[in-house]
Amino acid sequence: MFGALPGTLFLLTSLLLWPQSGFTEAQQCRLVLPTQVTVGGVAAPQNSPPANSTDIPTVNGTSVPQAFNYGTDKIRGVNLGGWFVLEPWITPSIFQNTNNPAIVDEYTFGQMQDYNTALGILQNHWNTWITEADFIAINAAGLNFVRIPLGYWSVPITSADTNFTTSVAPYIPGAWPYLLKALTWAKAHSVHVIIDLHGAPGSQNGFDNSGQRTGDPVWAVNPSNVSRTLDIISFMGKELGEMVDVIELLNEPAGFDGGTWAGVTRSYWENGYAAVRGAAGTGVKVMVGDAFLGVQAWNNFLTPPSANGVIMDNHQYQVFNNDQLAYSYAQHINYTCSLIPSLSSYAASNIWTITGEWSTAITDCAQWLNGRGVGARWDGSLNSGQGAPFGSCTGYTGSYQGFSSSYKSFLRQYWEAQADVGESVQGWVYWCWKNENADDWSYQMGLQGDWIPQDPTNRIYPNLCSGSS
Repeated sequence: MFGALPGTLFLLTSLLLWPQSGFTEAQQCRLVLPTQVTVGGVAAPQNSPPANSTDIPTVNGTSVPQAFNYGTDKIRGVNLGGWFVLEPWITPSIFQNTNNPAIVDEYTFGQMQDYNTALGILQNHWNTWITEADFIAINAAGLNFVRIPLGYWSVPITSADTNFTTSVAPYIPGAWPYLLKALTWAKAHSVHVIIDLHGAPGSQNGFDNSGQRTGDPVWAVNPSNVSRTLDIISFMGKELGEMVDVIELLNEPAGFDGGTWAGVTRSYWENGYAAVRGAAGTGVKVMVGDAFLGVQAWNNFLTPPSANGVIMDNHQYQVFNNDQLAYSYAQHINYTCSLIPSLSSYAASNIWTITGEWSTAITDCAQWLNGRGVGARWDGSLNSGQGAPFGSCTGYTGSYQGFSSSYKSFLRQYWEAQADVGESVQGWVYWCWKNENADDWSYQMGLQGDWIPQDPTNRIYPNLCSGSS
């Protein structure tokens, strides 16, 4: 995940233990990959528009010039997580209110309830979790992008668009109109959009954030799943290509799950890029991820002149293994800053790159972060009899009103250091805008608690990574 850096060893170690310790051990370690572009075989300035691209889409036949200059401007954004793909730790109340502990993801949410009951709950959630007021607040916070995760089950593909099944059972469809409304809000409030296919048929990683929590994901091992996903991406390109800025082909495929998965992912990135270009032309950017293999595994991949307008998405968290949980405040900062050389080197010689998921959390204490019914490594509740290796979760998550002043001061430093990593390449997208009760993960609450600045370019600690670039 972190290229040749120590974090890769930590992640791979935990993944190698996966079959013995349960798939929840690696469950939430998302990744977003970085990208850069060359034009005519020559490295282009960071974020510069690729050759022959047009950044002037139309909405309902009306031209909407895009002000964002990928050669100069920095992506500064936030993920709208938990909206169109349920995650138990983001909205635990939705799962608690089912009174069924076996409902652990969106798959079982539809499978283990009456259809109309589940649909009603989801419709209320889609209508209230993110509203136009959120887009106004995101713009007011100086952010210029949102990344919107979407499950394949919410894409209204028809039999005319694919040779494969259009059934999404047991998932509950119906979110598409709410997505379209969100795109109008984004346009009205000058917020650019990355639409991210976050869940694919068969699950691309087995995490609940793919829609299905399973120890046996089958997206890559069933060719029809991959072909079906390509048809879905083509449909998204056709329907959304003039309404969004970036289409992310798939979130976090499990490249760690053996050579087959890595090879299938590579082929899917190439074919997905072609599908978007065929459906939407060159006006929309295409985002891929490093599939937990590290960005250096993708050198000379989808670079110009064979491909243009591609972005690599790299995800960075320091809470999903004991080695990094043991870091002191200073070690968290030092490790963060150590990411800059490899990411900036990759972006300078390959494709545009962003850190598309990261947070200020330094524990895995948020309720159900590791899966519904699963505890935390931090206080030992993940593994019975382990004790509390790092201490109590009190004061590290939940309401920021319980955070100490020293902890909030650190959170500000940690936010600045991680933002600087993104600024060293083409930008960043924080995970996530809001959640019900884990303020250490919430951009919205970070603004309110003042460890995230109202102006994302403001720095109280401007030299945290001065020796790392």
